[in-house]
Amino acid sequence: MVENAPVITHKHGELTIEGYSRAAVQSYWRIPELKLGFDLGAQPWDFMGTPTWFVSHSHLDHIAALPVYVARRRMMKMDPPTIYLPEHALDGAQQMLRVVSRLDRGRLPCQLLSVAAGDEIDLSRELAVTAHATKHTVPSLGYIVWRRKRKLKAEYTDLGGDEIRDLRLSGVEVSDERREPILAYLGDSAPEGLDDNPDMFRAKVLISELTFVAPDHRKEKIHKHGHMHLDDYVERRDKFENEVVIAGHFSTRYHDRQIRSFVERKLPDMLDGRLRLWL
Repeated sequence: MVENAPVITHKHGELTIEGYSRAAVQSYWRIPELKLGFDLGAQPWDFMGTPTWFVSHSHLDHIAALPVYVARRRMMKMDPPTIYLPEHALDGAQQMLRVVSRLDRGRLPCQLLSVAAGDEIDLSRELAVTAHATKHTVPSLGYIVWRRKRKLKAEYTDLGGDEIRDLRLSGVEVSDERREPILAYLGDSAPEGLDDNPDMFRAKVLISELTFVAPDHRKEKIHKHGHMHLDDYVERRDKFENEVVIAGHFSTRYHDRQIRSFVERKLPDMLDGRLRLWL
């Protein structure tokens, strides 16, 4: 594997979270078991095999590697990828690909699809992704990945297999869909991105942002620019039902040791051991 971009890895249960995120530098995440990724601020060579991506917003540290990713898949004779992005960014992304295609003198085949808050994308029979409005300086989206299962309705649990089959054949819906949020991706957002989308607090794994951690950085200004402060986590600590909360996208004003020190001072238990700093 060619190591052309940094990657941090965390394994939780059946999911592996891989990627890197630093404010104004680059953000990219993928979950190989789900065959999808979030944001394209850079493109680790090993990530090009992931065929489906969800872009949170159009700032360059989240989308700059879009043409690189598409070109690499074409060069390696892979199928054109599918990239979902906020509807306002669709035209600009298409123009970017056209310009790069002319400069590179190579085709950039891909399927760019616009997404709006409230949309649901079916990835398979078992998986779906929903898009949710977040609050940033440009229109932005967060995403929740749901695992779906069909379960026999309670009123039919005492029936035999032949009886259930006959009911199905007669057109009766004998099962209900049960959903579980297995992963949430906030992207860049002020706290409203979480507060307005409470299912993010319920996902098994939450990938969130924690751009500012120093006590002398004013929350009002931070929120105005669509980001979160460490105090926002402290104020919401009882809302996090997640098994793992990954905090990334730290400002380049801090080095890693400072970040750990500030966070451990305010959250010494690290949300009962569930908080993972992406450092």
